[in-house]
Amino acid sequence: MVEISDYVHNKKEEVKGFISSLNKNSKKNLKIVIVQVNDDEASNSYIKGKIKDLCELGISHQLLKLKKDISENALFEIIDQLNKDESVTGFIVQLPLPPQIDENKVKRMIDPKKDLDGFNPLSPFLSATPKGILTFLKDNRYVMVGKNAVIIGRSDIVGKPMAKALLNENMNVTILHSYTTKEDRKFYLEHADLIIVAVGKPYFIKKDEYKFKKDAVIIDVGINRVNGHLIGDCEPDLGVYFQSPVPRGVGLLTRLALILNLLEAYKNYGF
Repeated sequence: MVEISDYVHNKKEEVKGFISSLNKNSKKNLKIVIVQVNDDEASNSYIKGKIKDLCELGISHQLLKLKKDISENALFEIIDQLNKDESVTGFIVQLPLPPQIDENKVKRMIDPKKDLDGFNPLSPFLSATPKGILTFLKDNRYVMVGKNAVIIGRSDIVGKPMAKALLNENMNVTILHSYTTKEDRKFYLEHADLIIVAVGKPYFIKKDEYKFKKDAVIIDVGINRVNGHLIGDCEPDLGVYFQSPVPRGVGLLTRLALILNLLEAYKNYGF
C-alpha cells in the first residue's frame, strides 16, 4: 500500500482539477461552513487542517466560531439558516459540543443532504473517518470479501459506521469494546486480516502482547497527545504488512473524506 500522505496528495490533485473547472464554468460554486461551539485543542487542530485543505483546493468556506455558552435554541436557529441557505453546499457541526446542547438533537437537525459528517441517521453520506479509511483501502485494491475485520471501539462516529461499511463489503466483522476480555481480544486480533483501532488510549495495542498475521493491515484511528507528542492507539512497528502512522495517517484520510462528501453533495443535490 502507498503511504497515506502520498495517497492523499495524489487524490487532492485529482480533486483540484475538478474544482478548478467547476469554478470557471459553473454559476454556483462549492461552499462549506464549519460550525464550532468549543475551544477543544484537538478540534482547533483538526479545523485548522480542514481549512488548509479548503484553501489549497480553492473551495469557498466559512468558520462560524460560536460562544461556548450559546443556547441550544440559538444554535438550532443557525443550523436552520444553513439548511435553507442555497449558497451552502454542505456544513458540519464540530464535536464535542458544550453540555447544554444535546448532540443527538443537533445531528437530527442537520439537513441530511448537507450533512457532510454523515451524523444524521438519514444522511446519505458515510461518516468522514470510515469513508476515508474505506476509500483508501479500495483505491489500494485491498481485497475485503470474506476476510476477517476486527474493530476496537463502538462509537457512533467510527466504530459502528465502520462495521456497517465493512459488512457491506462482505467482510466478517467483529467489534471489540471495554467489556471484551483480554483473552478474547487476543484471539480475535491474532486471527484478523484488517484491524481498526479507535479507542483513544495511547499505545493500547502493544507489540509484545500479540502475534499478528504478517499480512494483516492495521488502521490506527487514535490521536493522543503525550508529553507534547501525538501518538496513536497502537505502538509503532507491529510487524504487519501495513500500519497507518500517527500523525499523518487517518486524520488526513478523514479530511479528504470531508472533501469527497462535499463533491458528492454538489453532484447529487446541486446545492
